[in-house]
Amino acid sequence: MGLATAFVLIASCGLVSLLRKVIPKEVRIATYILIIATFVTAVDYAIQAISLALYDALGAFIQLIVVNCIILGRAEAHASKNPPLPAMINAAGMSAGFTIGLLALGTVREILGAGTLLGFSLFGPQFQPWVIMLLPPGGFFVLGGWLLLFAWYEKRKQGRLGGEVQHV
Repeated sequence: MGLATAFVLIASCGLVSLLRKVIPKEVRIATYILIIATFVTAVDYAIQAISLALYDALGAFIQLIVVNCIILGRAEAHASKNPPLPAMINAAGMSAGFTIGLLALGTVREILGAGTLLGFSLFGPQFQPWVIMLLPPGGFFVLGGWLLLFAWYEKRKQGRLGGEVQHV
């Protein structure tokens, strides 16, 4: 999913940047969506041709990229105002961050939801999987946990920089 998003983000930002001076402001957003939808369709067909099992596993998620705010936001905020190479480098960085985020969420969900990591059992046969982690709400719980961890770390780091003593 991360690689599919990366391809769509990099390719669409490159094309938007190339066409930024040609696209009239009145149809800018519609044009961006059309460009993104074209690359999503290409990825969708490529995944289906390469691996039907992967295509079945990803299901509708590939099509959801079309409305992904990250892609549209980057096209509007950066690619439409910069030359192609910087726009594509920025898109690659955003893609890497998105992929790392997906891996962080997916890893925690797999460990807690199935007791495995990359198919290897981590806790033995007595482990009781947390079924909630395999369901959509599990993704929100994990995201909330990651956000709490990063907020705690940032607050702790600011305390150190300010000379305050942190009691944990």
